[in-house]
Amino acid sequence: MPDSAPAAPVPAAAQFDIAGSRIPMYSPEFAADPHRAYRELRARYGALAPVELAPGVPATLVLEYRTAVRILNDPDRFPADPRTWQAGIPADCPVLPMMQWRPNALRNAGSAHARYRQANTAGLGGIDRFGLQSTVERTAVTLINGFCAEGAADLVRDYAFPLAFDVLNHLLGCPAGIAAQAAQGFRAIFEGVGAENGNKLLIAALSRLTAHKRTEPGDDVTTRLLRHPAELTDGEMVHQLATLYGAGIEPQQNLIVNTLLIILSDDRFGGSVLGGSLATRDALDEVLFNDPPMANFCISFPRQPVLVADVWLPAHQPVVISMAACNTDPAIQGGQFSGNRSHLAWGAGPHACPASPLAYLIAQEAIDQLLDALPEIHLAVPPSELSWRPGPFHRALTALPVTFTPSAPLHVPG
Repeated sequence: MPDSAPAAPVPAAAQFDIAGSRIPMYSPEFAADPHRAYRELRARYGALAPVELAPGVPATLVLEYRTAVRILNDPDRFPADPRTWQAGIPADCPVLPMMQWRPNALRNAGSAHARYRQANTAGLGGIDRFGLQSTVERTAVTLINGFCAEGAADLVRDYAFPLAFDVLNHLLGCPAGIAAQAAQGFRAIFEGVGAENGNKLLIAALSRLTAHKRTEPGDDVTTRLLRHPAELTDGEMVHQLATLYGAGIEPQQNLIVNTLLIILSDDRFGGSVLGGSLATRDALDEVLFNDPPMANFCISFPRQPVLVADVWLPAHQPVVISMAACNTDPAIQGGQFSGNRSHLAWGAGPHACPASPLAYLIAQEAIDQLLDALPEIHLAVPPSELSWRPGPFHRALTALPVTFTPSAPLHVPG
């Protein structure tokens, strides 16, 4: 081979175990510019790269779109059950609550997965879309009224988080006191700080919600889960609800915030969305390609070594799909996002998110309500000064400060 030929990507599985070769996905440096990390990993390793999810927690990150689709549609070789893996993980590991086995659809395969997924799909399927849109509108206007006279706000703290939190609790029929405890627990889990205690707080809160709904049922997702023919036990109910909280608050908040960021900072979207030539949905699709709220997830745990893309993946070691990297894979990247729904932000295969239409609806309505109420809204700082929360899984801003012309409170719909 001529000396001028480019170096080939490292294909050998043995390379994945070289000391110091794994990229820490939990570092502030990774959070600041993950796309640079994806490009560097792809250039060095190809489709699959060695990473660390937390100190001492190795994993393989999938960077190639077509490889990810094959893995997501092959649950026999890539099951979602982590029980063998977690047997060797310390209880205080910061990523354990996000990855550990639970009796839910996310962390099971086969008939158990089918049973839990059918119950969850039925619970979500009973949601009235028109009623949900009205709930989001009412919640959004109430929150906007809380800061519209100030001329400034943090759209993470003052808008996106409380909106996602309140809407989900409305859908679940969750009383405020129980909801506050659940939120505290999930925040610790997602941040990876005090995650073990956060997991305990969450389970205790959702146990209270299950008991409450057994005695006081309503027209809500929790009641429909309890009444489903799967006959979920109290323990199983807790973990179905934990999945819904995990998907319905943090990722929903991040989807809203990341989309508002692109609308407020990118001329391709800001003027067009506010002026009407592009829909909010187009901005949402751009974000779901480039900065999906869960950037790296859809975790599987091969039961035996598996050869994929010339790399032997170890048995019982996490394989993590980088939705953000796969969506921007040069092999499939066409640059056109308007009307394009081929991204992997919701996963694919048997574990694809069943709530994606609801997430779209909530995010779109939340964004439209804010832009309609405060059309002169602007970022308070340059985009380069915004900071991203460290963590291997999410793509989340710490804050999104904005300014606008102060206005009088809006009428809160019925």
